[in-house]
Order: sequence, then C-alpha cells, then structure tokens
Amino acid sequence: MSLLPYAVARPFLFGLDPEAAHELTLHSIAKLQRSPLTCLYGETRIDDPVTLAGLNFPNRVGLAAGLDKNAACIDGLAAMGFGFVEVGTVTPKAQPGNPKPRMFRLPKASALINRLGFNNDGLDAFIANVQRARFRSKGGAHPMLLGLNIGKNASTPIERATDDYLTCLEGVYPHADYVTVNISSPNTQNLRSLQSDQALDALLGAVAERREALAQQTGRRIPIFVKIAPDLDDTQIEVIATTLMRYGTDSTGLANNAFGVIATNTTLSREAVAGMPHANETGGLSGAPVLAASNRVIRRLRACLGKSFPIIGVGGILSGADAVSKIQSGANVVQIYTGLIYKGPALVREAAEAIRSAVPAHH
Repeated sequence: MSLLPYAVARPFLFGLDPEAAHELTLHSIAKLQRSPLTCLYGETRIDDPVTLAGLNFPNRVGLAAGLDKNAACIDGLAAMGFGFVEVGTVTPKAQPGNPKPRMFRLPKASALINRLGFNNDGLDAFIANVQRARFRSKGGAHPMLLGLNIGKNASTPIERATDDYLTCLEGVYPHADYVTVNISSPNTQNLRSLQSDQALDALLGAVAERREALAQQTGRRIPIFVKIAPDLDDTQIEVIATTLMRYGTDSTGLANNAFGVIATNTTLSREAVAGMPHANETGGLSGAPVLAASNRVIRRLRACLGKSFPIIGVGGILSGADAVSKIQSGANVVQIYTGLIYKGPALVREAAEAIRSAVPAHH
C-alpha cells in the first residue's frame, strides 16, 4: 500500500491544467525514484507470471505508452507494481508536438482527450534515460519488462515513415524487452494510413528484415508489437490480422514470437461523450468510453489470429472488472493509462488481483 492515498493528491492535481498536472506528476516521480520515498506511492507487485511472445511477464498488468514519453520515470513506475511498462512514443529527432492546450479532462466520463502529437526529447535522450534505469537489477528473479514505443517525426513525409521507424528500432533494440511500432496515434498527420494493407505490409517487411539483422548482431531476438486503432471496421481488422500472421506465425500457423499486436490506441469517436465540456476538442479520446470499442477489436483480432498470437489489450480499464473483460475478450495481458490518472496506482494492484482470481494463467 502506498503511504499517500491517491484520493488525497487527486483533487490538487485535478485543480491544475491537465498537462501541468501530468508534468508535475512525472517530475515528482523522476525526483523520488531510486529513493526510499517511492513508498509514498509504491504498491506491492502482484505475482501472476505468464509467458507471452517468448517473454516472462511477472504479472498481466502493464502501463501503456504515452505517460512517460521520454523514459525518464521507469524506476518510479516500476514501484507501482506493474508487470511491464511501455515508454515513448519516441521519434528520431526531438519535436515539440502540437500547440497547447492539447490535453483535456472529461471527468463525467472518466476520460481524457489529447492531441499531444508525439512531443518528446528525441531518440538519443530517450536511450540515455533508459540506460539509467535500474529496475532490472532490483527486480529479483522476475524483473519487470520494458517496452519501447517508436514513431515517426511529424516533419517526415509519410512515404519516408519507414526510415524513421528503422532509425528508432536500431536505437532502442539493445535496451528493450519488446518494441512497439505505433501506427495508430490520431495526432500525427496520415499516420493511421500505415494500417492499410500495402503500407502495413511494406512497413512490417522492412521492420522484420532489420530486426533479423539486429538479432544477428546482438544475439537477442525481441518481439515487435504493432499498436492499432479502435476505429477500425471488421474488414480493416482482418487485413491487419492477415498481415500480422504473415510475419508473426511459422509454417504450422503457430505464433513464432516475432510479432504481436496492441489493441488499442485512442478513439476519434465522440459518441460516448457528446455534449460534455471539451467533447469536441480534436485529438484521441481515452478512458472509460473506449472500453467497448477496444474489446470489440480484441475479440475480432483473436477470432482472426487464432489462440496463440500475442495480444496486449488496452483502452478504458478503470477497475479490476474492466481488466478481466479485456482478458475475456481475448487479450493475454493488459495495459492501463487514463485509469491511472483517475484511480491512482492502487488500480494496478486491483487489476492484477482481479485477473489472477478470474483467469488462470496460461504458461
């Protein structure tokens, strides 16, 4: 249990501009991490190991990318009891993202809208921060896993997007347990077009080839996860599944631990929040309203991909029951982000305990 209940901190944080609260929280975690003061917000990690994509996850609850874009708080986040943490999205060059204000709370719906636009300090700063993290040495026999999420610069034309992904892949590869290729943020122009048939095939082909070269160099072959949007219809999901299967399964049709999928990113839909303050802001909506859409994509993916293909479920988890619903829809493990902002670190433990009680681990 953390010494400082989140219920005490939340009214203060929610009194601030959302991005200011975000920055203050990250700054505080960065300052306190690797010190005894992590007990102020730390949670004991629930032990619920599962093997997925050749990786040993200490439990089935992770942090989604986007909270710690510069990988500055990995050790602090590890203290919250996550089985895995994903940081980024990182782009080759530093970029400021979109103009402020660009983050909005919709408390009635337990939701956020953001149009941050991959604001980050660039690949070199990101890697330096990852190298400073100590979580692996502190994690005992089952250290937390680390996912590194990569994207393209806003200034890179979409035709050259693959170059940016390969630059980032090369940089992060030696330091990651898995790498996520983010092709689904709604806040980088044309990025979601990379989810279409030929674009995705070309991108994954290039990534797979470069990963083989890096595996030869490093002696480690790490899985690549592709992060997709919730706003896809069944036909689009089937196209993505077919492409993933081409690279991510062996000749017998079993997952070969090469590729996995993260479903889903934020939504452009506003149906669930129509009429609320800020509902019409441009950007991606996250939080409770995404739960059903994300679960629909997960169910469709699982039906298309078969039993063994790795799926990380994310979107709208604000309770243990929500986390279980993701697993029941077909996800192997889950991630939270907006739920952490509304519920605090205790949600990590609640979700991990609920999954452990409701769903037997598959090893």
